[in-house]
Amino acid sequence: MSLQQARTPAAEARKRAPATPHWATLPLILVGTFVITLDVFIVNVAIPETQRDLHASASAVEFVVAGYALAYAAGLITGGRLGDLYGRRRMFLLGVALFTLSSAWAGMAPTAGQLVVARVAQGLSSALMGPQVLAIIGVTYEGQARVRAFNAFGLTMGLAGVFGQLIGGLLIHADIAGLGWRTCFLVNVPVGIAALLLGPRLIPESRAQGRARLDPLGMVLVSAGLVAVVLPLAEGQQQGWPLWTWLCLAASPVLLVLFAVQQRRLAASGGSPLVDPALFRQRPFTVGVVTGVVYYSGMSSFFLVLALYLQAGVGLSALESGLVFLPLGVGFLAISLQARRIAALLGRQVLAVGALVLLAGLGGLWAAVDHIGTHGSVAWLVPGLMVGGAGMAMVMAPLASVALAGTDPRYAGSASGVLSTAAQVGGAVGVAGVGVIFYHVLGDALSTQAYADGFVASLWLLGPLALLVAVLVQFIPKPKQAA
Repeated sequence: MSLQQARTPAAEARKRAPATPHWATLPLILVGTFVITLDVFIVNVAIPETQRDLHASASAVEFVVAGYALAYAAGLITGGRLGDLYGRRRMFLLGVALFTLSSAWAGMAPTAGQLVVARVAQGLSSALMGPQVLAIIGVTYEGQARVRAFNAFGLTMGLAGVFGQLIGGLLIHADIAGLGWRTCFLVNVPVGIAALLLGPRLIPESRAQGRARLDPLGMVLVSAGLVAVVLPLAEGQQQGWPLWTWLCLAASPVLLVLFAVQQRRLAASGGSPLVDPALFRQRPFTVGVVTGVVYYSGMSSFFLVLALYLQAGVGLSALESGLVFLPLGVGFLAISLQARRIAALLGRQVLAVGALVLLAGLGGLWAAVDHIGTHGSVAWLVPGLMVGGAGMAMVMAPLASVALAGTDPRYAGSASGVLSTAAQVGGAVGVAGVGVIFYHVLGDALSTQAYADGFVASLWLLGPLALLVAVLVQFIPKPKQAA
């Protein structure tokens, strides 16, 4: 059954059925978004101490980082579909419970092997929890309340990314109860317990209507295809791009094309595809997904190369490096608080303006690197970071709202899973691509100037990506005016 065929008056009435949300519903589900994003970034700060404490090999340390991202990216679409079928609140709370348990496991892991398995479990739990947030927002809120909720989602994700390293540095520096790096994972436990206690009362339940079923073959094909993309991109640079990475990359488009064909055939035969092809007939969604890939490929790699430049190049500690991110957070927060007004004024073009502001911020950082080399103060980075943070806020906050506008609530989970997957795949592609440039320029010269040159070379790639976001936005149609 297609999306258009399903839009009977009865179906339309059912789509408006969710209960009125409690005022605390949005903050509660956004806690899930915050800890998911935080665990992508916070672990980078904990890696050196973790490696020393657990006597971990270099490959084990790599998988502590990559295992989480890999499991998360591979499971997002399936996680969104499970929410559509079995209830978004139910799957959100199940994801929270599993995430809390796996965080406790990671925080108490006695060996590097157990830590890697716990991180994979965290990623799978996040894939179950994460898509439900956007889906719950999409089916629970309407009108301006929905716009505000999507803006809050973007703000939450951005703050977790911007301040992740600072939070990790503060936790390690505090060394609570002598736990050191373990607090970076254990901090999730009380948060998760609180969410589990409050969730059943504060989060309204919703699910897809009709006789939708699981799609096991689709789940296998899309998960295998995403693993074949993300795994070699996450590990290839560190391992010198061995043969298996190229074989995986060659297999990934084949698997994803097979998935697309299988989904189309299943939809045509009246089945229940994991991702209904009709979603991609909505141009805002399709362009939004592509824009998400491009934007997050730039931003994920930006955080990485900036951290490398500050810590390995300039010689800052993890805490000092985290503090340098504060101006970025200030710019991000200041604009995020005004995002709804700016979006109302500029419409979808807020994304394009934000991308251009981000481009200006990257230019400011490029100019600042020369001054740091001459005068030795990272304070030169502050203007560029504040402007860049403002640009990020203008893109991140409205992107989900623009992409998911008009999406049928029956497929809210699947659509959210696809959009979140786009961000993860974009991040993996960007980190790999920018990493190649950064380490090629760095070479064997591990000097401050070499790191500065690598950072500047990376900015030359990140700038065009920001410009491409501004171009892609022009393909999003204007919303139809109400009669």
